[in-house]
Amino acid sequence: MLTLEKFEEATERVNQVILETKLVYSEYLSEQTGNKVYLKPENMQFTGAYKVRGAYYKISTLSEEERAKGLITASAGNHAQGVAYAAKLFGVKATIVMPTTTPLMKVNRTKSYGAETVLYGNVYDEACNHAYQLAEEYGYTFIHPFDDLDVAAGQGTIAMEIVKELPTVDYILVPIGGGGLATGVSTLAKLLNPKIKVIGVEPANANCMQVSIKNKKVTTLPNVSTIADGTAVKTPGSKIFSYVQKNIDEIITIEDEELIVAFLDMVENHKMIVENSGLLTVAALKHLDVKGKKIVSILSGGNMDVITMSSIVQHGLIQRDRIFTVSVLLPDKPGELVRVADIIAKQQGNVIKLEHNQFVSINRSAAVELCITLEAFGHEHKEQIVEALRKNGYDPKFVRPNP
Repeated sequence: MLTLEKFEEATERVNQVILETKLVYSEYLSEQTGNKVYLKPENMQFTGAYKVRGAYYKISTLSEEERAKGLITASAGNHAQGVAYAAKLFGVKATIVMPTTTPLMKVNRTKSYGAETVLYGNVYDEACNHAYQLAEEYGYTFIHPFDDLDVAAGQGTIAMEIVKELPTVDYILVPIGGGGLATGVSTLAKLLNPKIKVIGVEPANANCMQVSIKNKKVTTLPNVSTIADGTAVKTPGSKIFSYVQKNIDEIITIEDEELIVAFLDMVENHKMIVENSGLLTVAALKHLDVKGKKIVSILSGGNMDVITMSSIVQHGLIQRDRIFTVSVLLPDKPGELVRVADIIAKQQGNVIKLEHNQFVSINRSAAVELCITLEAFGHEHKEQIVEALRKNGYDPKFVRPNP
């Protein structure tokens, strides 16, 4: 049972190994939403995510015999690092099964803590089934990433810290993958103050908990597809399901495109790297129909590889009209390219790339195509540049940028 005493014990033990992640007041997000928004930056933990809390507490509850058998788990990355790090502290062997789609940075970080890694399956659920097989074959002790009450108790220590630092909190937003974090945070929050609203947030294309609650039973999705790899789970936990049913007040789903905007918001306004699953609660702020409330968004992790960051930044700039591409037709004669460049320069547009296609028409002297990728300040500046091209006799057509 998840009792207050259980959470107090977990807090005492977890505090020995975690970093203190003080709430960060977000002036930008507060102005955007009309609420007082605070961020719980679990992306700043030793392992880059909250998962070390549940992993360490769970391992601390095991007997010496259970630990001596060696530990095994399955994870898309953050729980893997949590178990690997905690196992290192306890001086025991750990084997981690990770989906083949896991970002390389998470795999390497897990190895750096001394764990053996096994890549298997395309999603967490396939990796988990393989981990169970290995546990049975070699006698390892399995540490489930979310469907375990001890793990959930460890994750719930986040709520203890939030309420201690901000006793008058009205809403806590928590990401949901399999449900361990949501179980711990919502259950303890309600024990401490039943008036606190706890909102779960899932990717729209990996909303296994939302579907399960609607069906009133644990339900497996046929497939999941999201850039929030840490919450790409087909089946939520069965042991923790009743706690989520009881204590989560609402579940909001987020499209992947919203996470891209949220990433830019965090980088530009808070100088923080937050992974896509951790950004769910930031994106969800715009979906809450409340004003003047004290809201805490849990940033569950910050383990993101550089290639993913680069892709998200570029797509985010495109979404915000900071980068766009137009195609114009112009005669193939000296001076035309300079004329177009001069029009753009006078509007303070910055040309990133030019593609000159002479073969768009049989009659080159009549028309060649010029694709211009530009940097702008935003939507209004973009329209200003395009209107200037129109006034000078061109007919710009928008095309998808190809960074």
